[in-house]
Amino acid sequence: MILPPLSLYIHVPWCVQKCPYCDFNSHGKKGDIPESEYIQHLLADLREDLAYVQGRKLHSIFIGGGTPSLFSGAAYQTLLSEIERLIGFCDDIEITLEANPGTVETDRFKHYVAAGINRISIGVQSMQSDKLKALGRIHDEHEAVRAAHEAQQAGLNSFNLDLMHGLPDQSLDDALSDLRAAIALQPPHLSWYQLTIEPNTQFASKPPLLPEDETLWDIQEQGQALLAAHGYQQYEISGYAKTGYQCRHNLNYWRFGDYLGIGCGAHGKVTLATEQRIVRTVKIKHPRGYMDISKPYLDKCWEVTAEELPFEFFMNRLRLQEPCPKADFEALTGLPLEVVAPQLEAAQAKGLLEDQGHSWLVTNKGHRYLNDLLELFV
Repeated sequence: MILPPLSLYIHVPWCVQKCPYCDFNSHGKKGDIPESEYIQHLLADLREDLAYVQGRKLHSIFIGGGTPSLFSGAAYQTLLSEIERLIGFCDDIEITLEANPGTVETDRFKHYVAAGINRISIGVQSMQSDKLKALGRIHDEHEAVRAAHEAQQAGLNSFNLDLMHGLPDQSLDDALSDLRAAIALQPPHLSWYQLTIEPNTQFASKPPLLPEDETLWDIQEQGQALLAAHGYQQYEISGYAKTGYQCRHNLNYWRFGDYLGIGCGAHGKVTLATEQRIVRTVKIKHPRGYMDISKPYLDKCWEVTAEELPFEFFMNRLRLQEPCPKADFEALTGLPLEVVAPQLEAAQAKGLLEDQGHSWLVTNKGHRYLNDLLELFV
């Protein structure tokens, strides 16, 4: 078992309002957000996890939410400079911040760049105002376009647009029109994914009318063709990028790398190579509990068992379009290939996986029926 690259996930839990489809750990803000106090708690949380670093520098940082763009550039300057002092950054570190168009003030992206952020992910979701209203978003298509233009001019290394399809009452033409409008803004990266109804959301209690399965499949097929025609290469289930602009943070997740998680409800996964084990961590979920100095930041910590490791590895690795080197399984799990030989043979027999000698490759059928493929490793 080897030590993989190390990333850091930072969770900012506040939003202007909770969207009806959202099942993330987010809380509508009531009054002022305790920005400075929360930054200090994030740093204290990180200090408690420093033993997990094991001599590595950070490969990437992702600041998610919630709506991280509710915080100022000055707050992130304080946060990132101290993180760099505590751990250190790789020379080519990628630092991503999620932003919502409705919270982006003029020139705010430039302040984020000055703080060290070099990639922005903008939660556009749709380029049509009626669809945005149905999704409970606080911005319209004009604010979405303005945010993309701000990102282009801010001096970032890259930016992403988050776009959803399969929206309430969305036709094939609507979905492709949405995608064309996003492509016209020339983002180096597009996250394009289908709306799903998650438990414990407003949409779960009052489901909207979603497109039929046949329409959803047409949207997926024709949308992927449109993206490919404009130079966006699909590299994972919902990730499309121009050459050289894949999200390095997400790639580290899917390649079974390590990541620390700080902030409300943040998850972490860490390899302890000398002990030949992998642990997962979860932090206290609610802001009140997280910022209560009488309580620990850590909510749960557990070891991933040898029986669970094959599924954990393949659940991540098989999302990607790239081949999976066989050597990675042994190096990153500490298990011999023999423990998954029957499952791999079954996957090949079903036409879900192809043996390329030194690597495995998920077939087109395997990507379409990914859940069936992953169930073989449970």
